Amino acid sequence: MRMHAAVLLAVTLAGLMGCGNGDQRFRYTGVLEGTVINVPALVGGKLIYLKAFQGAAVQAGDTLAVLDTTELALQFDQVEARLQELKIKESMALADVQRRQTDLTYLQEKYERLAVLVKTNSSPRQTLDDLANRVAGARIALQTARQNLESLQAARSQVIAQRQLIRKKLRDAVVRAPMDGWITETYYLAGEAVPPLAPIVELINTDTLEVKIYVAERLLPHLQLNQTVSLFVDGLDQPLQGTIRWISPKAEFTPKSILTPETRSSLVYAVKVVVANPEGKLKHGMPVEVEL
Repeated sequence: MRMHAAVLLAVTLAGLMGCGNGDQRFRYTGVLEGTVINVPALVGGKLIYLKAFQGAAVQAGDTLAVLDTTELALQFDQVEARLQELKIKESMALADVQRRQTDLTYLQEKYERLAVLVKTNSSPRQTLDDLANRVAGARIALQTARQNLESLQAARSQVIAQRQLIRKKLRDAVVRAPMDGWITETYYLAGEAVPPLAPIVELINTDTLEVKIYVAERLLPHLQLNQTVSLFVDGLDQPLQGTIRWISPKAEFTPKSILTPETRSSLVYAVKVVVANPEGKLKHGMPVEVEL
């Protein structure tokens, strides 16, 4: 939620003295704020379609803009071709591993039979030594073949990850509304180049609004979370009901934007009050008075 920092909170502390009186009421002036999101383009590119316009109402999931994906589509084709190539090489490498394993098994069995003959002096020792060298060479060849297969499998996993990344970018090229709300600003026009992560539109939701006020420490014992308070708005005859949703756990000096000679050294606590706005009567940036 983005705050109106410059206008924030002219605190009206009428009758603050004597707050121990349970009947004493205090009014604080603040500014209503909705939920504001700058909706970004997660990928850069040429903006080829812009549905959103200032003042338009949108719902969560609505398409706001579309960026050109020609380059991404070509990259995707390249990755698909690379995957096909690796698939063929991996199949050949697997066949090579199987062949090397068969060769090693054959030589090991032959070595074992020949070893028996050597023990009975039915075959020369030199023949057994030569066969032992062939077994060692076959074992190394099998290990090399396995490493080659593992290398191809790792390369395929990497290319699959690249494909997933491109697919995500293709999805991100369609910018959708993250929530219901109203378009309050548009930052680009169709045909313009948009850098990655640049905001395309500003979206605001005012179904629920928030106002931050600052209260003196002596008033804190009378406040609690989910407590109902009254809000007074110019133009409305009846007060609205709000709810305390957050009370700051730490003190701070009265914000500079509301300093007066009487309050410049006062320690206060921030309190957030939320109010439902189903009929849309309240607007973002509207000043209100909160009565505690």
